[in-house]
Amino acid sequence: MVRFGIIGTNKITVQFIEAASTLPDFKLTAVYSRTEERGREFAEQHGAEHVFTDLEEMAQSDVLDAVYIASPNSYHSKQAVLLMQHGKHILCEKPMASNSKELADMVAAAEANKVVLMEAMKSTLMPGFKAMQEHILKLGQVRKYMVNYCQYSSRYDAYKQGDIQNAFKPEFSNGSLMDIGIYCIYPMVVLFGQPENVKATSVMLDSGVDGEGSIVLQYKDMEGVISYSKITNSYLPSEIQGEEGSMIIDHINVPGAVTLRYRNGDSLQISELDEAPAMKYEAEEFIRLVQSGELQSVNNSHQHSSITMEIMDTVRKQIGLVYPADR
Repeated sequence: MVRFGIIGTNKITVQFIEAASTLPDFKLTAVYSRTEERGREFAEQHGAEHVFTDLEEMAQSDVLDAVYIASPNSYHSKQAVLLMQHGKHILCEKPMASNSKELADMVAAAEANKVVLMEAMKSTLMPGFKAMQEHILKLGQVRKYMVNYCQYSSRYDAYKQGDIQNAFKPEFSNGSLMDIGIYCIYPMVVLFGQPENVKATSVMLDSGVDGEGSIVLQYKDMEGVISYSKITNSYLPSEIQGEEGSMIIDHINVPGAVTLRYRNGDSLQISELDEAPAMKYEAEEFIRLVQSGELQSVNNSHQHSSITMEIMDTVRKQIGLVYPADR
């Protein structure tokens, strides 16, 4: 049994708890909130016994083994480092940090304290993505990674009315790249490693963050072409093109139905839609690591998180997106 604390009392936290609660070795014991009232209300809703409003107190507590962090992006690094210094394992919502320096601090703390630190990138641990890894050699020499994730934000209408919520605020290290683009970049890094060159363009919003963008990434023998947005919708699938055939992925952020299509016209469905909650697999992998004594996930490794963050730093530099956390 792994006893979890939770930082963040938002919709994604609820989704995580619901998904993780399907696993026998998950137990929610503690909730952190800035206000006692909100923390108590959330804890009662989800069966947690303990509520903390002081992070240091939570870090020192012996009622939890691990913490799922789903606070605003700009808080991730400091919160995670403090908790790891007190021996807590960390599953941190993506993006794990604001920039590469913050991420390096987190990795150093994880290594020094011999605890698990894993980015909660759900897609790369799902059965659909595992099938992609298993079958990708059937494409022959891969030449193009073309992925697309454009999802009109539920908070964009409010933004257009002058109500700028956290999702569009630079002080929280937010925007389209960090919230949406990362879902396109991370699987590419797991499959193909670090690119040799990155070129990015973006549409910037008045609040100071990016609304949408495109990235072209050059590898030795192939290229990645990524499109992402928080201010439009897209209904197109994603595709990995090889010389022998192509892999069609229904949704790069939650790969479910994945099909191989060969040049001769044959096709093979290698993954189907999954009924299980998407976040179950990240919780399962994290719990496995904690219980086995392994400190890193193979797919969601420190290296993959670091390369992804390095790419995002480069993109932000090219499009002129600077966060207070960078200064």
